Amino acid sequence: MRQVGIAALVAALSIAGMVSTAQAIPSIVAQVVADTTRPQADRDLDAARKPVELLDFVGITKGQKIVDVFPGPYFDRMFATAVGPTGIVYMFIPTEAVKVKDAPDLPSGTRPFVDHPNIVVQQSPINAFSVPEPVDVVWIRQNYHDLYDPFMGPADVPAFNKAVFKALKPGGLFIVIDHSGPDGSGLASTNTTHRIDAAVVKRDMAAAGFVFEGESDALRNPADPRTALVFDKSIRGHTDQFVYKFRKPR
Repeated sequence: MRQVGIAALVAALSIAGMVSTAQAIPSIVAQVVADTTRPQADRDLDAARKPVELLDFVGITKGQKIVDVFPGPYFDRMFATAVGPTGIVYMFIPTEAVKVKDAPDLPSGTRPFVDHPNIVVQQSPINAFSVPEPVDVVWIRQNYHDLYDPFMGPADVPAFNKAVFKALKPGGLFIVIDHSGPDGSGLASTNTTHRIDAAVVKRDMAAAGFVFEGESDALRNPADPRTALVFDKSIRGHTDQFVYKFRKPR
């Protein structure tokens, strides 16, 4: 990893409002986020997306194997840097998303980033989710609600969660981040405002055998009434989002 100056590191983290004297952020995370070789367009999103807090919450370390379901280069580049050359990041692209042109049509085995050769594509129908080897982390951000929507089949959600459980090493983590729907709303918002009741996610994970390990409030926004379309300009990029960590028992 290219070294960055201490002054530049502190300045970058301060601008994003991420420096805390109460809790030191692991150096690997701070360095990954502050690295000036990251695209400027990505760095401009840091204040809203809170990558330092999220990567610290996951606890990513060198050599890990990570799966990003419905992937995006913003986090995948950071994952790849954090796990280093001995680790790997699988970009799992559901074929259903390709069909509606919501994801690129890249065949399995593709390595789309020259500067991050440890990022590898896996593409298959969502109900055939699998990866070539046991992994440490599966991550799905702002797309778990889509599993319940018509364009995804809808997916066999219990089967998908069981497949994730199987793919993880004992003690592995399933990280679920999504836009919060109103409490008690269940699945009513998934195909309208693109939100989901957080209680549904906890229920689904328990049914698959996962243990709820904790949550981060980094993306919480109490000012969001949780009723507007997530793409509405009044709230886009600032929705109330839950960040849940579930663990596969050892």
